[in-house]
Amino acid sequence: MLDEIQKVRGFGDVVKAMWDDDRRHDRSLQVLLLGSSALLLAAGVTESLAGRFFLHRSSHWSYGECQRAFGWDLETWLFFGGYPGAASLIGEESAWRSYIADALIETVLARDVLAMQAVAKPTLLRHLFVLAAHFPSQILSFNKMLGQLQDAGNTTTLAHYLHLLQSAFLVSGLQRYSPGFARTKGSSPKLVLWNNALVSALGLRSFDQTQADPAARGWLVENAVGAHLVNHLQDLNHEVCYWRERNAEVDFIVRSAVGLFAIEVKSGRPSRPTGLAAFRRRHPEAIPLIVGSGGMPLEEFFSTDPKQLLSSLASGSSGNTL
Repeated sequence: MLDEIQKVRGFGDVVKAMWDDDRRHDRSLQVLLLGSSALLLAAGVTESLAGRFFLHRSSHWSYGECQRAFGWDLETWLFFGGYPGAASLIGEESAWRSYIADALIETVLARDVLAMQAVAKPTLLRHLFVLAAHFPSQILSFNKMLGQLQDAGNTTTLAHYLHLLQSAFLVSGLQRYSPGFARTKGSSPKLVLWNNALVSALGLRSFDQTQADPAARGWLVENAVGAHLVNHLQDLNHEVCYWRERNAEVDFIVRSAVGLFAIEVKSGRPSRPTGLAAFRRRHPEAIPLIVGSGGMPLEEFFSTDPKQLLSSLASGSSGNTL
């Protein structure tokens, strides 16, 4: 078991040579390569170990994990997210924010993204990330992003940088759902940050202020639902997106091998009329799910593996559908 393997220059070639030598001499040896830099680790294995590795993804800590490890309740997890290294700092929010911004966000951007990719405008990439953190779980057109960012280049540049942020497990730009296997390319993305700490650390509201603001808490809840889905449904058998036509919208659509699922989040914030009925008129095979008020309780949803939940819904064993 080799930890932080990405710090060894050219580790892929060395491991490959040792692997081949083990095979020639019939050695029964299993190797686990660990690394905190997802992009550097992925580059090392894909370049030299093609066909010789199996990837295990360690996602952001879930509500259940933080509850068992730190005794957090749901509201604490929704605001402070799932970074275990920062758990001891939540009593002093200014120190917690600094830790998240300096030790996590900046480190990942500088070490993972900018070190691995040819980024012509690194400042723009950072500004795009900050913009996403201020609009969690909201749909923003690339043209609107261009209006918010200085020296923004063009929509193609923004789409590429958003893809880089997703590859570092920071931000996903969910596409609008369309039937068939082709997603709606060029649609306005729905920005979902993979950990709510990324939202709260860069925001202006404290924990108490967020609790007192239904709209702010509502965006955190909706982003947490999206983050829970993307963290656990990363394989090729699942696709997470959203749906919107005119005034009708469904927060999250999941297309998988077991069915099509329409997920509406009810968090208490003022919301548009539900789009579930409109979506089901167009896609009657879709299985609806309400998360929050009037549906599956938030704690139950965040404590359940989405794969198990979807399978349960598809088999008709759950009573939380609309």
